[in-house]
Amino acid sequence: MLVELKVNGKKRKVEIDCEEYLVDTLRKLGNLSVKRGCDTGCCGLCSIWIDKKPVLSCAMLTVRALNKEITTIEGIEKEASEFARILVSEGAEQCGFCSPGFIMTVIAMKEELENPTEEEIKHYLTGNLCRCTGYMGQLRAIKTYLGVK
Repeated sequence: MLVELKVNGKKRKVEIDCEEYLVDTLRKLGNLSVKRGCDTGCCGLCSIWIDKKPVLSCAMLTVRALNKEITTIEGIEKEASEFARILVSEGAEQCGFCSPGFIMTVIAMKEELENPTEEEIKHYLTGNLCRCTGYMGQLRAIKTYLGVK
């Protein structure tokens, strides 16, 4: 079926199957930052925003995103670049495979939580897995980005 989606502020028409997951549709549209990882909603690689809230696109059918605002990291380049610079300065960058989903979640956290505690940060990030780090550098970078001590 032919549907119209609003992705990163632009209306896009795309042919989908009725049971197609949003991760596949977004990749089909060229949003290659959205990655398929675990297919169980546990790794965070496919994290995007629907109406400015983080969502796992591997767990959402495309038809459920109709008439909603979809944002991928390609749609928030300025904010993503700002946080990525902080990741690098804190020595927290690694292979980068998980970075887009992780960055989407961190930026959403900045919009949602005011002055979060370390425990609140960790809880918010539950489900964003990185196989390269021990998370301490990432936690330092997040605290710096959020202006939290």
